[in-house]
Amino acid sequence: MLPLYPEIKPYARHHLKVDDVHELYLDESGTPDGIPVIFVHGGPGSGCEFNSRCFFNPEKYRIVLFDQRGAGRSKPHTELANNTTADLIADMEKIREFLKIDQWLVFGGGWGATLGLAYAEAHSSKVLGLILRGLFLGRQSDIDWLYEDGASRFYPDHWEDFIAPVEKFRAAKGKDLPCCDAYYEMMMQDNELARMAAAKAWSTWEAHASTLHPNHRLIKHFSDGGRAHARCLIANHYFRNECFLEPDQLLANAGVLGDIPGILVHGRFDCIAPMDNSHMLRRVWTNAQLFIVREAGHTATEPAMIDALIRATRDMALRFEADFDV
Repeated sequence: MLPLYPEIKPYARHHLKVDDVHELYLDESGTPDGIPVIFVHGGPGSGCEFNSRCFFNPEKYRIVLFDQRGAGRSKPHTELANNTTADLIADMEKIREFLKIDQWLVFGGGWGATLGLAYAEAHSSKVLGLILRGLFLGRQSDIDWLYEDGASRFYPDHWEDFIAPVEKFRAAKGKDLPCCDAYYEMMMQDNELARMAAAKAWSTWEAHASTLHPNHRLIKHFSDGGRAHARCLIANHYFRNECFLEPDQLLANAGVLGDIPGILVHGRFDCIAPMDNSHMLRRVWTNAQLFIVREAGHTATEPAMIDALIRATRDMALRFEADFDV
């Protein structure tokens, strides 16, 4: 199986003011004259990771990473004002213009695939191609699958840990709140310990449901205090608002992608975003290829998923390298 490319450091770092509230962190690595690719991180609220650059051959790609509003190294941390899908799409365009990139490849997984697809549908002329992993379509049914009834049937033991704070909060408030509403209200509490406990329960549930095989390193990583807080708060801000998308928006608008090439990579046993999401998109976007990864769940870091994603970026490099003389 193909491994990740070696870790590299950015050759440029930027702080881009995108409105009166938000300043985004972004960096560039790889080859300045290479094929431009923007890495769109998941979450919402996760921020980029140390290995986010490692899916791309640095001799072929100009790799752009950015932390979305309120996430990672962007400021202010966990800020929810002016933080919607439309804002993030506009941010991606501001980044492209700031870096003087005419067109770029869009790479994203989970929520990153949601946002990457939404961006491509809004700015199709600026997109060379898309690589989307573990596509999450952002519909209410997708949210309910993970946080109400669906994934809970595959991980009933870990679901008990996720739902316990919700049931306690519902009893205390005398309200039968949906899980995302309950977690959002728990994150608004004055009690810092209660907020952190809720954030860790939320993030730990996602970590358990993300992998085909248990991954204790991922669970520890997701449950880190600051990371868990941002993931829980920002994610529930989005999910309570149906990801700030119209019903079935991403499937309905897929026709605008036309001849843009796409590679959809989906784990057969993805319990975060079931595989039928990519299957449905493939049916309406005829220029996309769907690769089903038999030995993988949702996360990008399982060996079979890494192999599939490296092959995808390699295939896109072969398609476009002549245009960029790399």
